[in-house]
Amino acid sequence: MSLLRLPKVGARSFVRPSTRAFHTTRVSAFALAQTKPLRAVAAPAVGSYAPKEGEHVLNSPSELARKISAKVLPKMPRPDVRRVVVVGSGGLSIGQAGEFDYSGSQALKALSEEGVEAILINPNIATWQTSHQLASEVYFLPITADYVAYVLEKERPDGILLTFGGQSALNVGIALDKMGVLERLGVKVLGTPIRTLEVSEDRDLFVQALKEIDIPVAQSTAVSSVEAALDAAATIGYPVILRSAFTLGGLGSGFANNPDELRDLSAKSLSLSPQVLIERSMKGWKELEYEVVRDAADNTIICCNMENFDPLGTHTGDSIVVAPSQTLPDEEYHMLRSAALKVIRHLGVVGECNIQYALNPNSMEYCVIEVNARQIDALASKATGYPLAYTAAKIALGHTLPELPNAVTKTTTACFEPSLDYIVTKIPKWDLAKFSSQVDRKVGSSMKSVGEVMAIGRTFEESLQKAIRQVDPRWKGFEVVIEPKDLDVALSQPTDMRLFAIAYAVYKKNYTVDRLHDLTKIDKWYLYKIDNIVQTRHALAAAGSIENIDHELMIRAKKMGFADAQIADIVGAKEDVVRAHRKSLGITPFVKRIDTLAAEYPAHTNYLYTTYNASEHDVTFEEHGTMVLGSGVYRIGSSVEFDWCAVTCARKLRDMGKRTVMINYNPETVSTDFDEADRLYFEELGYERVMDIYELEQAQGVIVSVGGQLPQNIALRLSQNGVNVLGTDPKQIDNAEDRHKFSSVLDKIGVDQPQWTEATSLEAAKAFANKVSYPVLIRPSYVLSGAAMNVVYEEADLEYNLSAAANVSPLHPVVITKFIDGAQEIDVDAVAHQGKLLVHAVSEHVENAGVHSGDATLVLPPYTLPERDMERLKEIAQKVATAFEISGPFNMQIIREEPKNEGEESALKVIECNLRASRSFPFVSKVLGHNFIDTATSAIVNHEVPEPVDIMKEARDYTSIKVAQFSWTRLGGADPFLGVEMASTGEVASFGKDVHEAYWASLLSTTGFKVPRAGSGVLIGGDITKPEMASIAKQLTELGFKIYCSSPVVEEFLNDIPYVSAKRIFFPKTDKRKLRTVFDEYEIQCVINLAKSRGTDFVDEDYVARRNAVDFGLPLLNNAKTAKLFVEALAKKLPQGGLRGYTEGRIPSEVRSWREFVGKRA
Repeated sequence: MSLLRLPKVGARSFVRPSTRAFHTTRVSAFALAQTKPLRAVAAPAVGSYAPKEGEHVLNSPSELARKISAKVLPKMPRPDVRRVVVVGSGGLSIGQAGEFDYSGSQALKALSEEGVEAILINPNIATWQTSHQLASEVYFLPITADYVAYVLEKERPDGILLTFGGQSALNVGIALDKMGVLERLGVKVLGTPIRTLEVSEDRDLFVQALKEIDIPVAQSTAVSSVEAALDAAATIGYPVILRSAFTLGGLGSGFANNPDELRDLSAKSLSLSPQVLIERSMKGWKELEYEVVRDAADNTIICCNMENFDPLGTHTGDSIVVAPSQTLPDEEYHMLRSAALKVIRHLGVVGECNIQYALNPNSMEYCVIEVNARQIDALASKATGYPLAYTAAKIALGHTLPELPNAVTKTTTACFEPSLDYIVTKIPKWDLAKFSSQVDRKVGSSMKSVGEVMAIGRTFEESLQKAIRQVDPRWKGFEVVIEPKDLDVALSQPTDMRLFAIAYAVYKKNYTVDRLHDLTKIDKWYLYKIDNIVQTRHALAAAGSIENIDHELMIRAKKMGFADAQIADIVGAKEDVVRAHRKSLGITPFVKRIDTLAAEYPAHTNYLYTTYNASEHDVTFEEHGTMVLGSGVYRIGSSVEFDWCAVTCARKLRDMGKRTVMINYNPETVSTDFDEADRLYFEELGYERVMDIYELEQAQGVIVSVGGQLPQNIALRLSQNGVNVLGTDPKQIDNAEDRHKFSSVLDKIGVDQPQWTEATSLEAAKAFANKVSYPVLIRPSYVLSGAAMNVVYEEADLEYNLSAAANVSPLHPVVITKFIDGAQEIDVDAVAHQGKLLVHAVSEHVENAGVHSGDATLVLPPYTLPERDMERLKEIAQKVATAFEISGPFNMQIIREEPKNEGEESALKVIECNLRASRSFPFVSKVLGHNFIDTATSAIVNHEVPEPVDIMKEARDYTSIKVAQFSWTRLGGADPFLGVEMASTGEVASFGKDVHEAYWASLLSTTGFKVPRAGSGVLIGGDITKPEMASIAKQLTELGFKIYCSSPVVEEFLNDIPYVSAKRIFFPKTDKRKLRTVFDEYEIQCVINLAKSRGTDFVDEDYVARRNAVDFGLPLLNNAKTAKLFVEALAKKLPQGGLRGYTEGRIPSEVRSWREFVGKRA
C-alpha cells in the first residue's frame, strides 16, 4: 500500500462516489483542447453560480455544491493589490537553481490571471521568467535590499512576493523589513508573513516554536563564535553536524567528529553566515520530506511526501529521492503527516512550504530537521502534477484551496491530496569531474550538485534505470562504470558515484543485500529492488544472444527499465538489432497520463510518460504534432538558457496553430510545465525513447536545435532512421561538429581559421607544435563545453595533456590548433533560412581568448569593434550560413587579432561553429529587443519567414553586460581560475548607460558579491608581466584603498610604480584560521589575482589567495581585463555614492526597467 495513497478530498460530500477500482487508469475519451495562445494552468470555475462580494465558492461542477459552499466557506477578505513586486532568485548557482525560474514563472502566471500588474526584479537574463509575456516590467538588477528598495521607491507597488526567489529573496525581505522600507512605502508582504520567515530561518526561534507544540527537533545550539561552537559540541557530544542559518543548499554545513574538525568548519561557516547551529548528528536515520500547502482559512493539505534513498547525512539536494515514500508503514506515514500539519499551522505559513524529518529506522522516534517557508520544490510539483507555486501565489492573493480548480481534473477542487499510481525517482547531476582532482568528491550536508533529473515509472526498478540514463547519456542503466580501489570506503562514505560503487559490489564482488545495508545504511527495500535488476541482467547474459531472448525475458527486462542499448551490450548485439527484435515480439511502451487521483476521477492532463508496466494507452494519437526536444538536465555548459529557447520555440509553434509535443525530463524547467505544450512527455531524450514517441505520435517532424548539445548528438541517427528532422540537415550538423569536415568547408569558402592539425600520435602532435610554435590548444572532436580542452605552453605539458585528453573519445583523433595569445574573442549569434542570413548579433568578450565563452564577460552592443570589422563579421556569418545551408539558429566564436602594421585589417579567424541555438540566445534577444528564437522557429518550419534585418546597425544609447555566475563556495578545494574549460553554473546581465554602469550592476548581481568598503584593503597578486596590474594598483591607490600583497616579487613591482605603496603581509598558506585573522587585521575586503596558470598544488600562493577569497565570501577578480573594468567602474561609482547603502530619494541611474532601456516591450 505504500505506493498508493487514497486521496483525502475535503469536499467529498459534493462529489458522486466512484465505484471503479482505483489502481487502473482509464483511457480518456476526451481529445485535448485546441491550442489557444492564452495559457493558464487552471480552467475557470465550473457551475454558473457567481460569487457575491466577499464570498468564496467551491470549484465544483455541481450548482448546488457551489451555492451551499458560498454560505459555509469562511468569508476571507482579499488583499487589495493591483501592482506587486516579485523578487527573483538571480543567477543559477549550486543550491539555488532552475526550480526558482519555474516557481517564479508560475507565480507570475497566477498574478496575470488575476489582473495584477507584476514587476519582477531578477538579473537572470537567461530564464523564461524574465520575459515580457509574464511580467509587465522587468528589472535586471541585483537581488539586494538596496536595489529592491530603489525599485519599490520608483514603482510604488501595493504588495511584494518574497517566497518565489529562493534564499536570496527571503534574505532581502527580512532586511527590507528591518530597514523599515516596507512600512514606510506601505508595501504589503503577500503570503507567508515576515515573522514566519524569520522563525523558520532563525534556528533558536524555530526550536522554541516547535517546543511550544511538543514536536521533537534535532537538539541544537545556535552560536556566533568558534569558542561557543566548541562549548556547545562538548555538551551535545560528538559527532555533531554544523548548519549555517540564512543560507540555501546547506552552504557552510558539515559534520565534525572532533574539536579540531569543528574549529576549522565553524571558522569557515561563520564567515558566510552570522549564526551557525551545532546539533546532534543522526547519520544513518531515514530522511523524509513533506510538501504542505495551507491557505489563510487554515485549509491544509499534504501535496507530496518523498523519501531519500540515501540515509540522513547527505543533503536532500544531493540525495536520490523517491516519491511517494516506499518504506513507511501507514502508522509512520500518518504520524509524520499529522506533525507536518501541526507545525505549519503553528508557524502560520500561508502558501507552500516543505518540512524535512529524520526518522529512526529502528523505532518510531523522529525529529524535524528544518522547515523551508520558501517555494522550493519543483520536484514535488512535477512529481504530482500539482501546480504548487501557482497555487501558493493564488493563496497569497487571498484565494482559498476549495475554490481553486484541480489542475488535473479541471472540474474538482485543489483542496485534495494527490495519490499516485506511479513512482518518481530524482537523481542529482554533479559535475565535479570538471574541477580536476582538487574537488572533494564526497557528498554530505552541503549541496554540490548542479542539476537534477526526474524519471517516472510504474516500478522502482524502471524509474531508477531511466533516471540513471537521464543523468548522463553515456550510462546505459544500472551497470558497472567505476571500479573503486577501496570498495568498502566507497560504499560507506557517499560520493557522487556511490550508486555505481553499489553496482560494482553486486556485479563484480557478489556483495549481499545485508552487507550492502551494513555499509550504506540504505533501506533494504531499495537494495532488494536493485537485486531484481541484477538478477534480470544475469538472465539476459545467460541467454547469450539476441535470438535467444524470448518474449517473456524481453518484457521482464523492459519492465525492469533496461534500455535497448543496455541489452545490446549484454548480449553483444547492435542497438538497432535489439530494437527490431523487440518490436518483432510486439513489445512497445505504453503512454500513461499523470493521474494523481488514483483513477477515482478522470484525469484530463496532457502530462504523459511511457512505461512497459501497463496494458493500454491513456491517450489516442491523432494530433501528429511537431516535437521539440528539450535540454535535459542542467549541467555546466547547458543550463536554463536552453529551456528559454525550448519554451519560446514551443510557444511560437502554437501561435502558428501547430500542435506541439515537448520531451524533457528536468523538473526544474518551465518547458516541463504541462500547459507549455499540447503534449508533454516527461521522458528520456535518448535515441530509443525519441523514436518510440515519434512512431507513436506519427509526428510531423522533430526540432533538435533549441535544446543544446543533447538533441544534436542524436540528430544524424534520427535522420538516418527515417525521422523528419526539421531545419538544418543533420548531415550539415555533423559536418560542423567534426572539426576535420568543418575546417575543409571553411577553406573552400575562404573564411580564415587558426592553423590546426589532426594528430593520431604524440610524435605528430609535437612536430606540429614545434612548427607553429607554442602555445597550442588541444581539443578532441565532439565535446560539451570544452571538456578536455587545454592550452599548452610547452612540450612537457603537451605529453601530459594528450594522455589525459586522448582517452575522451578514442574514435576521434585529437585536434591541435595554434593558440593566439592576447587575441580578442567575439561571439556571433545568428539565424538563417535556406542559407540566407535573417538576423545576427555580435557580442564581444571583455577577457582575451582562452576563457571559455560560457565563463566570459559579454558586452552587447560591442564597444571596441570598428565599423569595418562589424561588416566583415556579418559577411563571415552569411558565408557560413550559405555553406552549411542553415535553416534555423547558429552560433560562431571568432578570434580577432589586432593588425601588426598600420593600414592593415585585423585578422578574423573562426574557431568554432554550432548549428544550434547557443547559450547567449536569450541574452542577445532581450538586449536587442528582437526574439531570435521566434525568427529561428519560423525558419525551421518554413512558415511566415520574416525578411532579413540588420539590427546591429541600429544606434543604441545603452549597453548590457552578461557576467558568469560561479559556485566556487560550494566546491571546496576547486581553484577559482578561468580557462578553456567552462566552470560557471549560471549567468546574470544588467543594463547601463555605458559599459561601466552596466558592468557595475552586473557584477553586483552575481549572488553573494559584497562591494568592498571605502578605504579597505585589497590583496593583489599574480603575474607582474600583465600590463593591467600597474594601472589597477595606481587607480585603487588614488581611490583611497590600501594595497597589500604576499609575494616579494609583486611587492617590488608595485612599489616601483609612482605614488603606489604596497605592504607585504604574513601569509599562512596552510592554516585557514590564521589567514582569516590576517585578512581581518588588514581589513582585506577584495582580492585581485592575475595568475598566468592554475595552482599546481594546495600551497601555491596564488591558489591560496583565490581559494580563500571565495571561502571568506570576498569579491575575487581573477582576470586582468575584468579587474581593470571593475576598478574603472568603481572610480565612476564612488563619487556618486556607489559604496553607500540605500538612501531615500536617491535612485541610481541604472535603476531603470528593461522596457525603459530598450524603448519597447520586447
